Amino acid sequence: MQQLIEQKLQKYFELTSKALKKIKIPENLDINSKKSAEDFFDLAKRYFDDAGYFEKKGDLVNAYGAVVYAHAFLDAGARLGFFDVGKDNEMFMVD
Repeated sequence: MQQLIEQKLQKYFELTSKALKKIKIPENLDINSKKSAEDFFDLAKRYFDDAGYFEKKGDLVNAYGAVVYAHAFLDAGARLGFFDVGKDNEMFMVD
């Protein structure tokens, strides 16, 4: 079980790290959407950082939960049109 959690955690760290680098907030968003996009992106980054903190402490369950939350904010932001992800439907749930 430990090995499975470690593998899934590594997979989500890699995926979410790449996703965070790919995200762009479109210039043409209205002020409210831009604020929402910034909030979603900030939350994703914070959860990603928390995941790293938990992993360093050896708390792999909470690390996994935090990194999955981080990616969920990125997926939701992409799906709502807050982020330009270049129609990347392998890294994001945009279809």
